Amino acid sequence: MTSLNSHGLRFAFGTLTVLPVRVTRWDRATARSGMVCAPLAGLVVGLLAAGLGTLSLLAGSGPLLAAVASVAVPAALTRGLHLDGLADTADGLGSGKPAEDALRIMKQSDIGPFGVITLLLVLLAQVAVLSELYGEGWAHGALGAVVAAVAARLTLTLASRQGVPAARPEGLGAVVAATVPVGWAVLVAAVTVGLCAAAGAVFGAYGAVHHALAVLGALAAADVLLRHCVRRFGGVTGDVFGGVAETAATAVLVVLALGP
Repeated sequence: MTSLNSHGLRFAFGTLTVLPVRVTRWDRATARSGMVCAPLAGLVVGLLAAGLGTLSLLAGSGPLLAAVASVAVPAALTRGLHLDGLADTADGLGSGKPAEDALRIMKQSDIGPFGVITLLLVLLAQVAVLSELYGEGWAHGALGAVVAAVAARLTLTLASRQGVPAARPEGLGAVVAATVPVGWAVLVAAVTVGLCAAAGAVFGAYGAVHHALAVLGALAAADVLLRHCVRRFGGVTGDVFGGVAETAATAVLVVLALGP
């Protein structure tokens, strides 16, 4: 079990980030463990994003530049794969084509108009909210960046749950699809939401509730997209995983921007 957990951590960091972690096993058991560990990879990405944004702010930049820095870090640490997945998913869904044709469109290297518009709006929303949060103080912006990154990777755990099939027989989506038992996925989600609420408690009881609701809202939004993709494509792909992750990250920030 200890060995599997170690390989799982390697799988999570080696497939979900560009950090120099070598994946030593590539099988379904390791994929299951890796997807369970996905929120930990999100925590590291979020901390690095929060760190750069905070350093920018403390160095004298305005909240807008700090927000751009925080949004750039996750993109860089994933080689833009989640954003690319979001764009490809938008193109596939927007095409209105049957599943086979839509999947073919998603595999093409270019980005269509639906993908461009979706990327533009998502990145604008993320920068806008983080700018607002950093404007309230570095701690608000930093915690927003961390919680968004963690929630984004938590959706990958949930999207890998048993009962959610792969749309293709090959690719990362096929390796991780339906590997995580539903009970494990629910447990990881509950623990993650609780920890995000605890982090939000630094801003008082309202902060704890607000951050918990932000993560829950993000999971709901990502699940709506996931279910729609399963209906349209017959299952999940690596692009769909990227799409649900970016959807969750954006939804967390949008919820955090709401309220007093």
